[in-house]
Amino acid sequence: MNKPLRRASIFSLLLVLALLVWATYVQLARGDSLRDNTHNSRVAISQYAGPLGDILVGGKPVTGSAATDGNLKYKRTYTDGKLWAPITGYASQSYGSTQLEALDRQVLDGSDSRLKNPLEAVTRERSKPGDVITTINPAVQKAAYEGLGNKTGAAVALDPTTGAVLGLASTPSYDPGSFAGSSTKDQKAWLALQKDKKQPMLNRALRQTYPPGSTFKVLVAAAALENGLYSSVDEPTKSPDPYRLPGTVTDMHNENRSAPCKNATIRTALEYSCNTVFAKMAVDLGQSKVAAQAEKLGFDDSKLDIPVRAAKSIYPSGMDDSQTALSGMGQFDVTATPLQMAMVTSAIANDGKLMTPYEVDRTTDGTASALDRSQAKTYSEAMSKHTASELQSAMRTVVDQGTGTNAKIPGVTVGGKTGTAQHGENNSANPYAWFISYADAGNGHKVAVAVVVEDSDAARADISGGGLAGPIAKSMMKAALADTGS
Repeated sequence: MNKPLRRASIFSLLLVLALLVWATYVQLARGDSLRDNTHNSRVAISQYAGPLGDILVGGKPVTGSAATDGNLKYKRTYTDGKLWAPITGYASQSYGSTQLEALDRQVLDGSDSRLKNPLEAVTRERSKPGDVITTINPAVQKAAYEGLGNKTGAAVALDPTTGAVLGLASTPSYDPGSFAGSSTKDQKAWLALQKDKKQPMLNRALRQTYPPGSTFKVLVAAAALENGLYSSVDEPTKSPDPYRLPGTVTDMHNENRSAPCKNATIRTALEYSCNTVFAKMAVDLGQSKVAAQAEKLGFDDSKLDIPVRAAKSIYPSGMDDSQTALSGMGQFDVTATPLQMAMVTSAIANDGKLMTPYEVDRTTDGTASALDRSQAKTYSEAMSKHTASELQSAMRTVVDQGTGTNAKIPGVTVGGKTGTAQHGENNSANPYAWFISYADAGNGHKVAVAVVVEDSDAARADISGGGLAGPIAKSMMKAALADTGS
């Protein structure tokens, strides 16, 4: 063999070897990522080759499938899509999937290996799809959604004893079915949602953080009791009124300047929402102790999955004393999701034990057989039973005779805390209205709720946590306890 031919043969052999190495790498190292890539048309063709399994609420499916023309033979359909979108997310032939539709995709499209019978395992045929059973209480969800109405906001309800999510609403909402297909109409619906300044596709209950305002005061009170700063909610505090912010010449006043906030007890300070008391309390504790309490309740957790991941709620670090004072009333750079504030209330209602939130009870093979089932898990021992009992009592006073009277439910023990959080530069925008609460039917049935109203039709002077968010929380609590005879 002459020299040029030998060189050409060696070069060709190297090319073949390189091709074999690359093919092996693609199949072994990148096979899964390529197979699951949303831009791989085979993924969509396979996923929508047959009807999808369903997401169920209260034993009834809120999703379905409809036959279409073309390569994608079926598309996802939704019943009352706007109501359930914060739970289901969307499954679109053109734009992929989110939330439960994405996280449980293999169960819903039948590709999960646990769904295969022995014959399907050999033939590699797609199995009958499975279903996702949620923890959501339909009555609670409807109460939250209808209560929020045309307001911008969110609401969350938890079972304090298990962590089960009973309701999770966000408004304005969207209909996932409007862009579930691949037609021009679907594309226009998607583009309209992307351009909507009200961001209807933002899950405000899980993914939006807000300054929690005065609702954060219950956490500061918990830190004060846990660290022995005060022994009970009825012990007078050392709280001047007005309170000079440390290192400044600025005096902090209370919204109601005639309120009995000077040296007030924690009970009275929560009842009248005394800024001065909790600002001073945060400084007396120091930011590290407040931060430790906040972390026990879920703040600064960047991996909180229910199984949809929640945004991280933040208690800031590196503050000076004046900033720490502002943090004590839920301002400065403190931010929280509605889920987070529901967790705070849940721990108080559950005698100090915080349960990990979850919204999927189980996945099934499409029959009664469960593929996996959620188990109640303790997130943390957030506070002592004594501290929780003290705060339960003080929060009841808020509802019985304070700023939270709109949440009263006859025959039910209800505790709460209102909040009106500043918003915008120099508080120029309408404030956020908060209400957190718990209800105890006295027969082992409890519910914890957090509601935030971000924007409403109300005049600025009429915006308050008790006035706007309190009635929504009340309707959610009543719905949650309705099946207990309360």
